[in-house]
Amino acid sequence: MIVEQLELVDFRNYTNASFDLTSGVTAIIGRNAQGKTNAAEAIAFLATLDSFRQVPPVALVREGAEFATIRAVVRHNDGREMQVEVQIQRQGRTIVQVNKQRLPRTRDLLGVLRVTVFSPDDLELIKGSPSERRRFVDETLVSLALRNDALRLELDRVLKQRNTLLRQANGRLTEEIGFTLDVWDEKLASVGNEIGHERATVLAQLQPLVQQAYQHLAGYPMAVTLQYEPAWRKTGLGMALATARQDDVRRGVSTVGPHRDDIDLYLGSLPARTHASQGEMRSLALSLRLAAHQLVAEKTDMTPLLVLDDVLSELDPDRCAALLTHLPKGQVVITTASALPEAARPDRVLRIEGGAVVADQS
Repeated sequence: MIVEQLELVDFRNYTNASFDLTSGVTAIIGRNAQGKTNAAEAIAFLATLDSFRQVPPVALVREGAEFATIRAVVRHNDGREMQVEVQIQRQGRTIVQVNKQRLPRTRDLLGVLRVTVFSPDDLELIKGSPSERRRFVDETLVSLALRNDALRLELDRVLKQRNTLLRQANGRLTEEIGFTLDVWDEKLASVGNEIGHERATVLAQLQPLVQQAYQHLAGYPMAVTLQYEPAWRKTGLGMALATARQDDVRRGVSTVGPHRDDIDLYLGSLPARTHASQGEMRSLALSLRLAAHQLVAEKTDMTPLLVLDDVLSELDPDRCAALLTHLPKGQVVITTASALPEAARPDRVLRIEGGAVVADQS
């Protein structure tokens, strides 16, 4: 799967711009605040309908415009070409079209294009809150199987309903509240146990790939451990919810379940979050992304497009060279404000200035 062309209209700082991408490595170069990351964000948005900068869609619409448009020509392995278009409304729902046919649900776009993004903000995967690590694992699950997106949405729906009920209880566990909680606890236990199983399975698959990627980047062997052991999985979520019921009613919120989980990351025998250096954290975060990229490619027979957004300046020269030497096969887009290292050897270089492509060197 290759993105051959990208067109942006009223997206972020782009009025109208077109990018021709190669099937190999395309480098997008420009000074800061010219639109490099915006282009990377547009590519990723086509795959997930979310911004990897974690901003609402309205933030993607250029100031003064009513909507932003992202168009791409995607060529699949069998030679089929597909035109994908997303129109992000300042007011109203996002409109998605494939081959000029509007999709009845925007989520139907998932799976048409797969993209892996690594950005400097991914340092939060290591030192940030548990929600960052949950997000990484769950996004990997969705890339592996679209049914996991429905599973994630169902978890959000059930939690919203259960939390609404807990707030309405006002700290009092009446017979009526208890009866209704039984219903929502059963639903939450069912979807939660399934998500817990999927998370444990994918993390077991990722661990050897993360360790291999980290060794390539660091240049020396290091044991890497991804540990997912929430206490509720030992007894099952149903029993854990029953135990926590009084506390949940008192606090007015669901205190146990997949929405509270964390994934512990270790380098050697030490937790990376508290003991790793900045360079080790960046290498581990990048290793997580590269491992997920490899796993999705192997399991789906569709190699994702790899976007490295302003990563090269964040790594020391040795790790930067190691990354470029071990780039996975497939399409890669690199954005940078600095000069490209010799090891990059891009097939195409696009220079960006003020939201426009000012030079194209192939």
